[in-house]
Amino acid sequence: MPPVVFHVDLDAFYASVEVLDDPSLAGRPVIVGALPGHRGVVSACSYEARKFGVHSAMPISQAHRRCPQAVFLPVRMERYLEVSRSVMAILERFTPHLQQISVDEAFLDMTGTERLFGPPLATGARLKEEVRREAGLAITVGIGPNKFVAKMVTNAAKPDGLREVTAEGIDGFLENLKLKDLWGVGAKTLERLSELAIGTMAQLRALSEPELAGLLGKGAAAFLYRASHGIDPGIFGEEPQSRSLSAETTFETDRKDRSSVERALLELCHQVAFRMLDEGWQSKTAVLKLRFHDFTTTTAQKTIGHWITSTEELYAVTRALLAARWDGGTPVRLIGAGCSGLERVGERGQLELFVDGMERRRKVEEAVLGIRRRMGDGTVTKASLLDGKERKG
Repeated sequence: MPPVVFHVDLDAFYASVEVLDDPSLAGRPVIVGALPGHRGVVSACSYEARKFGVHSAMPISQAHRRCPQAVFLPVRMERYLEVSRSVMAILERFTPHLQQISVDEAFLDMTGTERLFGPPLATGARLKEEVRREAGLAITVGIGPNKFVAKMVTNAAKPDGLREVTAEGIDGFLENLKLKDLWGVGAKTLERLSELAIGTMAQLRALSEPELAGLLGKGAAAFLYRASHGIDPGIFGEEPQSRSLSAETTFETDRKDRSSVERALLELCHQVAFRMLDEGWQSKTAVLKLRFHDFTTTTAQKTIGHWITSTEELYAVTRALLAARWDGGTPVRLIGAGCSGLERVGERGQLELFVDGMERRRKVEEAVLGIRRRMGDGTVTKASLLDGKERKG
């Protein structure tokens, strides 16, 4: 039976939730991240804002110059997590084989479900309708024979789209893509390919993996060859054996400055820590994931002697892992943070929460979360987590 994978993307998610909660924002450029005049970057923006050249990770000051008429809003992570959970619950009605890879993306293994729901496109249409009706949000569904193809199909179908590419249609789909639309290929790689006179998918696909390795190195060659032929390069991995929570981000341009990478790591730790706290999980194992400019990927984890109960603890452990695994000069394409081996709070070792102030730290984190719920995610950030430059002004 041929595999069928759905990739579901909640379109312009943070901005869409803001419009859901305030319908007067519909049709207006909405930028989520920070208010004008404050430090920070764009976390998400509506499609109306994207027409002005605004994109995620852009400094708020630059976004304001490009689109001063936009509505600027702080991040409300707890609200986004709440909506995300409701959407994921809808998706789980269609298959128990769901892999959530971020707050606004998930893969669904729909292999063998035609007898239950009908053909894939009909199922995708039904899924979109149920999410729209129950959660009030538009989603894009990409359908393919593996995760990587499904992800690229989603990107091609946005926004509010539905598209299927079968195994037989992979070559035709890929041949019509521009190189910049090959997921995972960043500006540095495009620049290098251009230097080698490789400017189209056809030219890239004409090269064997050994030929690419001679030009770009083994890591990049392995990724580009598989990706350009619709073979899943394994970027998204499989569901872990033990329960885990994670978040990751792919930089639009590779990062080399440590402060920028650590700032991204801190934001990911916020997401993971608040999800753990809100959903009642605890963990002793922190996980760091890095992907470099040449597509080599490394994962490191460390188990500590007590439960991780705060952003501060998770950031401290993953930051140490980052220092051990990254030389500070190799360009970073992707960074991820997470916790594995999750257990429900109170399942065992409950008394440990009261040792060395652990319960007090949990209460502090709960208080921060409560303020963020009311005032927006950018309201409170522990000063001890930021370097001196970030604290100035």
